[in-house]
Amino acid sequence: MSIVELSDVHVEFHRRGSPPVRAVAGASITVDRGQIVGLVGESGCGKSTLARAACGLLTPTAGSILFEGERLVPLTRRARPLEQARLQMVFQNPFSSLNPRRRVGSQIGDGLEILAGLSGAALDARVAELLEQVGLPATAARRYPHEFSGGQRQRIAIARALAAEPSVIVLDEPLSALDTSAQAQIANLLTSLARELEIGLLLISHDLAIVRQVAHVVSVMYLGVIVESGPTEEIWMRPRHPYTRALIASVPRADGSGVLPGSLPGEVPDPARPPAGCRFHPRCPIVVDRCRSDVPGMVTVATGHQAACWLAAADTRTVASSAPPAGSPGQA
Repeated sequence: MSIVELSDVHVEFHRRGSPPVRAVAGASITVDRGQIVGLVGESGCGKSTLARAACGLLTPTAGSILFEGERLVPLTRRARPLEQARLQMVFQNPFSSLNPRRRVGSQIGDGLEILAGLSGAALDARVAELLEQVGLPATAARRYPHEFSGGQRQRIAIARALAAEPSVIVLDEPLSALDTSAQAQIANLLTSLARELEIGLLLISHDLAIVRQVAHVVSVMYLGVIVESGPTEEIWMRPRHPYTRALIASVPRADGSGVLPGSLPGEVPDPARPPAGCRFHPRCPIVVDRCRSDVPGMVTVATGHQAACWLAAADTRTVASSAPPAGSPGQA
């Protein structure tokens, strides 16, 4: 049984006098114990909204979210079930998620006092253990957040999440504000934690290179929907959705080859007024008439590999090589 299971989740934001913004328009993801699931896509595609819904910070408009087999209780003014503290979240900016007026040790210790009933020397010892688990010295407990680098602060945020002894941690762009060296170090830390503690990780990122390094499976999101999912290397080597192919092509290579980021033609449509049919068709280089009117469902193209594209059953690399470029006659 999956630890976290999101099924056909929709999240809408309503604005007076305007159509609702369909930030998530039917997304399904599962996270198993010891598994790292990557969720990738362009900025504004709904990744962070889905992450917050997965943690109960947003209430879905439709669909279901199960945590350890039970329906997730969204956060309200009333206390949620104590068991759901095992579902933790690490945010993009660790400095804004840490209290600058409190020492690091006291912030990590909050969860230990409430959930484990620790105090005194036992509390201090457990805080020191958590700090060392994420690669920081025990003496860091006596310091304030501003005394650390960005990578160190993200380690502190991870240690605070680990204090709840979680079964799943959702990480919303945890590496985007870090330099390359710190990104690699945190990525290695996440891999070790998932393996050694057997916790599930849902890693939201726009950096496909990092996701390829750490994730076991990947889901690709575009304009609120999952367009492809499957084992990481299978998707990397044999992408079946043209959007996935465009994202992979944008990853910089050591020899300078590849397509520059941002080379995907057109702009992301307004989520309040999504296009009919396949949501990607206005930017797709291999669009056919059916794409403009009919919504493609997920089809299985290999073991554990699914894609929502009318041409997914074909090798889209072959199709793309013979298709006219986007914007030419006959294209959307």
